[in-house]
Order: sequence, then structure tokens, then C-alpha cells
Amino acid sequence: MRTDAHAPTIRLADYRLPDYLVESVELTLRLHPTATRVNARVRFYRNPARADEGAADLRLDGRGLTLVSATIDGVPVPQNALTEDSEGLTVAAAHVPSAFVWEAETEISPETNTALEGLYMSRGMYCTQCEAQGFRKITFWPDRPDVMTTFRVRIEGPADGSAPVLLSNGNLVGSGEGWAEWQDPWAKPSYLFALVAGDLRAVEDHFTTASGRDVLLQIWVRPGDEPRCAYAMDALKRSMRWDEETYGREYDLDRFMIVAVDDFNMGAMENKGLNIFNSRFVLASPETATDADYKSIETIIAHEYFHNWTGNRITCRDWFQLCLKEGLTVFRDQQFSADERSAGVKRIEDVLRLRATQFREDAGPLAHPVRPTEYIEINNFYTATVYEKGAEVIGMLRRLVGPEVYRKALDLYFERHDGQACTIEDWLRVFENVSGRDLSQFARWYSQAGTPRLKAETDWADGKFTLRLSQTTPPTPGQPEKAPLVLPVAFGLLGSDGSTLEAGLLEFSEAERAFGWELPERPVLSLLRGFSAPVIVEHEITPADRAFLLAHDSDSFTRWEAGRSFALAELTGPEGEPDPAYLAALVAVADDPALDPAYRALLLSLPSEDEVMAQIAAVGRAPDPLEVWRRRRALETAVARALGDRARALYDSNVVPGPYTPDADAAGRRALRGRALAALTALDPAGSVARAQYASADNMTERMTALSLLVSRGLGKKELAAFHSEWRHDRLVIDKWFTVQAALTPPETAVETVEALSRREDFDWRNPNRFRSLIGAFASGNPAGFHRADGSGYRLVVDWLIRLDSLNPQTTARLASLLGTWRMFDPGRQALMKAELERLAARPDLSRDTGEIVGRLLRGAAEK
Repeated sequence: MRTDAHAPTIRLADYRLPDYLVESVELTLRLHPTATRVNARVRFYRNPARADEGAADLRLDGRGLTLVSATIDGVPVPQNALTEDSEGLTVAAAHVPSAFVWEAETEISPETNTALEGLYMSRGMYCTQCEAQGFRKITFWPDRPDVMTTFRVRIEGPADGSAPVLLSNGNLVGSGEGWAEWQDPWAKPSYLFALVAGDLRAVEDHFTTASGRDVLLQIWVRPGDEPRCAYAMDALKRSMRWDEETYGREYDLDRFMIVAVDDFNMGAMENKGLNIFNSRFVLASPETATDADYKSIETIIAHEYFHNWTGNRITCRDWFQLCLKEGLTVFRDQQFSADERSAGVKRIEDVLRLRATQFREDAGPLAHPVRPTEYIEINNFYTATVYEKGAEVIGMLRRLVGPEVYRKALDLYFERHDGQACTIEDWLRVFENVSGRDLSQFARWYSQAGTPRLKAETDWADGKFTLRLSQTTPPTPGQPEKAPLVLPVAFGLLGSDGSTLEAGLLEFSEAERAFGWELPERPVLSLLRGFSAPVIVEHEITPADRAFLLAHDSDSFTRWEAGRSFALAELTGPEGEPDPAYLAALVAVADDPALDPAYRALLLSLPSEDEVMAQIAAVGRAPDPLEVWRRRRALETAVARALGDRARALYDSNVVPGPYTPDADAAGRRALRGRALAALTALDPAGSVARAQYASADNMTERMTALSLLVSRGLGKKELAAFHSEWRHDRLVIDKWFTVQAALTPPETAVETVEALSRREDFDWRNPNRFRSLIGAFASGNPAGFHRADGSGYRLVVDWLIRLDSLNPQTTARLASLLGTWRMFDPGRQALMKAELERLAARPDLSRDTGEIVGRLLRGAAEK
């Protein structure tokens, strides 16, 4: 494997305050596709905290830049005082005053920047992505989050007039023919700098803040996309109002802008006042977007807006503190979505995402703490552990101190740290100050990797119910020994009539402990209500108790979890006829009109193939992905038979009348109708009802539901052809066409299907959305196809990763991590996956991003 001499390991323990700080910066960018000139005029001063250490070199980060000129206080920097390398430049201390103006001109080529970080072009539009270290690809700069300053930016458009709209952070302070100037009055780190220039149209609205200020809202899109912005604008306004009411946070600029970009490595970016979004998380209409798309738009719009305070006004001291802004902001967007929709359904969806991504991360060679201690490539830091587990840690803290104390602590956090770059210690200290609690043990959640196992044992004797809890966390790379964590364990004890005998929150912080209650009857235990801690519960429960909880538990999560564990037992235990109690419980759910339709749809859904495989691996067995697929398909059929005529009744009674609306009630009814259609299709070899729905659907949700079911059953060729013919000119809709085939084609033909799709002219693999819609969807969404026993799925994916890596290392590295499940499988599949990882690692030009991920996966293989 290639060793990159310029890729040292960066460690939290080595953090040093910056030698120089920045008072202000003035940027001028003269745009040109291949020769953009960037002039940076920067007022530096020696960091007072380090002034007693004497003179220091001026070290500025920079990658892929052509330095045209450099001066200090107007005097050219002597050649013998300046050293330039592949990662930046250094000016010798003898030539650096304690306060000075640095001015440098650089030249860059946005058109050839295929990595999509720094300043690049997307279908003629100039666009930036600076988090985490993209700004150093624009100009030489101390590119670290603890160097914050105010930016004044002048943009001069290209001479051909192809980019009449010129946008940057903050407020517009001047404009004319072919130029615009922007001033951001709030100090920010360079990763929040943004610029967009192109032929764009604005959809506008206004928002009046709680203090009465008028804010101009703009969503900038390509011509023709304006009609698909209404929901994004509505979500933005609801987010702004919610943040005022729930957190007391008011917006702080004259305008808030969102730009939809087609070529984008991430979902969106929270640049101060100028959020840049992947188009798929802005553009929506009933004909082109599903209910899931609308929910994603709502969540991501909220997430990026909420960053204005939790990420922008208060940012991270260094990238090791990334969870400080991301975990907190994910938690905030989860709260928002729970308030806007069904809180119980939202919680289950969050847990499903956590288990599918973060639990898998914790169980493999890529496991790391919520606050990692080292990295090679910062782009690999954006993980489910940092985001999803980081949000769970915030949620646990709120449970422990209570909602009122949580709100007081957040008020103090905003007051104390506004305008600062902070650490996890700063965050926890606020809660200690407000609550009076010692959070030193709780802080282990930030430093200790792995998913804890919470074992529960119960006893009933002489009128006393005893619950014994114990906790262990398996070893993870670099952390063989684990200390006990603080676990908030929400529980309920239910009587035989379904009433609650006891309920509350157990604060469990020891390795093991017993809790007892005097009760009039033996209760049924409802454990980890609301999924109060991100743990794996080990609790033997009888089928009768599972059925009881599924029928009577008042907590929506544990009720759903009872059904989930029932299904997992069916799919992982001895094969045979399904337990009649399980089928009866699902029939009872189908017959209960009092339940929220979205929740009923979840209760009637089966665990995913990945969930089943993880459950098998958890008990020390190697799952056979094809066998898992087959057994899951058989259980779907058994459930459909048990539902019988109820499936048709559910399907017919949940038609949503009138024009399509994306609200939670209508979406829930469509979800339940979709579950009913799945049952009908399981018993219909011709897929006649699904075909009829596809033909008559007036919205993309019901059309894609039908198409997905047909494809999963090896049907739908006619519908796929019609779909492509109708939507071939809509880039986002055709992404769905690729995805449904990659993820749902039956395993025996999945590899061949993906190979054929990858040879199509409209498979633009350079576009991250299109690449993820085919190669990513296959690797992550079609386990039985990807893990085919002959290794052809692995070879197909790695072939494409090799091809993509030289152009877009970020996307390549993220998809390479899907090979991290190697330890779960049989020796044959392990050997095949390892061989493909080694083939990828052997590439002489492998990027630093992908090299770090593959190296960690192979070290995991060696440790195994």
C-alpha cells in the first residue's frame, strides 16, 4: 500500500493555539473557468496567548494553488524567506512583524476541480465547498476553525457574462455590472466561506423575526426549477420560527440564502447566510418527489439553518470537536421533525438509521469515539458516530438533567460562548454549572468507542419484582478495555390489564446493579422506553410477553421494538412455520384504527436484511445473505396470508382524497397503503394491483412504491421503460430509476443489472448523486446481491471505486467503508472482500481519503 509522506497522523493531544490570528480579510475573486484569480488582503496579528514565546514563522495552508505574488505590508516577500510545499507555504519568522497586512494573489482552475471542494464548477455554475479544508484550495490561509474573522468579498464575474448572479456570505453592500460585494459582520472560520456564481433565479419570501426585523429569504435555482422550491421555503420559515420558540435563537443577518447545486459531495452546507444544498434536498413537486424526499428536505433545511447558532456563531476549536456542532445540530433537527410530525414515528426512524449505520460502524474496524483522538484525512471524520451517536449523547444529557435545566444550560451556552471556537469540555461545563452535577463519568460517551450491551435479568418472588442490569462494551480498535458509562434507562412495569404499575428513569452507572419494586402482581417489563440510550439490549423475553407489549405498551418505541424482536426471532431462529402469536399480533395492529397510520405501517414492516444479518452475527454465527433474503421473503408471504382480506381493506381505506399534500397525516396514510400493497403483491405473482397503482398514480410516492414492489419481485420491465421515457430529462427523478433497480433487483441478477446500467450513456458517474444512485445503492441496499458468494459484487464495486478515486476521493472513501463488514461473514466471503480491499490499496495513486479508510479496514482484517 502506498505511503503518503504528506499524510501525517493528526492527534488531539498535539493541539496548539495558532501563532497568528486574523483581524479581518478582504477577498477579491475574478472568476474564470480555468484561471480564476484570488486576491487575499489579510490583517494578521500575533496571538497574545503565544506572544511571550517570541517570533514565529507564518504558516499558511494551501493545496493546488499557483502563487502569483505575496507581500507583507506592501513589500514583496523575499524568495529566500518563503518556502512553498504541497500543503502550503511558510514565511520565516525574521520577516514576520507582530502585526501586518499579508496580501497574496493566487490562481486556481475551478473547471478542472473534480474533487468538488474549494472553488469548482457544476454545469456552468461556480460553487464552493470549504468544510472541512476546502478554503486552502482557494487561497493561502491558516485553515483551521479556531482562526475566526470577518470577511469582505468582492466577486467579479467571468468576462462572457455567463454568471450574472454573484453571491457570498452576509449582506450585499454593493453591486454593479459584472460585480458584487458582500460583507459578513460576524466573525467566522474559513470553512464557512461560500461563493456561488451562475445563471440563477431566486424564489423569494420574507420572515419577520421575534424582535420585528424583516429578513429576505431567497432560494436560488437554475431556470425552470422555481416551481419546485415551495416546500423548501415553507420548511425554512417553520425552522426559523421553531428555533425562536424552542431555543430562543433569532436570525442575525438581513437575508438568508439557499442555493441548489447539482454536483455536491454532501447533503448541504451551513455557510453563514449562504447555505449550499445538494439539489435533491431542495427541489420537490408531487410529480417528482416522494414523501421520503419531502421529509428529507424538511430535516436538512432545518439542520443547516439551526447551524447558524450551533456551528456558526459558536464553532469548534478544532476538528476533533466536530460532534459539538454536528451532534447537537442533528439532535435539534430531530426535535424539530418530531414536533412537526409524529414524535413516536420519528424516534423509531432515528433508531433505525442509528442501528443501520452507526452500530455497524461501532462493530467493525472503523469504530471510533464520538470525539476521535486522531485522523489522517479530515474528510473521513464525517461519520455516523460523530453525527448520529453524537445526537444520542445530547439526548441522554437532556434526559438526565430534564428539559427545563437543558434549556437553561443552552441559554448559558449561547450567552457564554457566542463568537467562540469551543470544546466538548466547554459544553459539559455549562451543564455542570447549571445542574450542579458532576459529568466526568458522562464524558466517557465522548471518549469511549463501541456500542454498550445492556443485559437485563428479572425475578419475581414474594410480591417483589427485581431487575438486575449489567453493562459491558466490547473491545474496539485501540480500546481493549472499557469503563462503565452513565446509562439513562427509561422503563415501565405493566400489569396484566396493560395498566402502568411503575415507570420512570433509572440512572445506571455501575457495571451491574439490582433494582426492586413491591408490586401486586408479576409485571411485564417495558425496557429502554423511547430508546433512552444507544445500547444493545440483551433481555430474554417470552413470545407471550412480546405479544403483550405489542398489544398494550403505551410507549411507541418499546411497543414497536417488541414486534421487531418478534420478527427477528422468526428470521434468525430455527426455520419453520411462523409463531401464531406473532401473526395474531400483526393482525391486531391491522385491525386497530386508533393507531396513527404511519406508526401502523412501521409496526407491520419487517426488519431489513442488514438488521437480520447483524442479529445473526451478534450471536457468533456467520449470516448467509442469500438465505436471509429468502427467509425474509418467506415471512413476508406468511404475514400477507395472515392479513388476508385485511390487506385489501387497508389498501382501499387509505386512499388520500384530493390533490397530493406532503403533510404528515397524508404521508402516513400513503405509507400504510404501501404496506398493504406489499402484502397484496406478495400473494400476486403477476403484480396486478401494483401495476394498476403505477398506471393510475398521480404522485411520485405511490408511483415509486408500486415500481419498487414490482422490481423486487423480478417484474416491472414495462414500467421501468415507461418511467425512463417520461422522466429522462429530469436528473433527480432518473436517480430514483437507477436506485430502485440497484437496490431491489433480486440477488440472482443484481450484479448483471448494475453492470448493464453502468454502461448506459446517462450513467454520469462523475456526478456524486448519480454514482451513489447506482453503485452506492447496490452496495448498501442490496445485501444479497452485493455479497454474492462468487465475489462478483465486490469486484464490481471496487472497479468503480478505483475509477472514481482520482476524481472524487471523498465519495470514494465513503463508499469504500461499506466493505467494513467483512468480519460478519463466512471465511469465503471474508477472503474475497479482503482481496478486493488489497487490490484497492495497491493502487499507486490512491487518494489519502480512500487510503486511510482502506488501511483501517485491512488492519481490522489482520487483527481478526
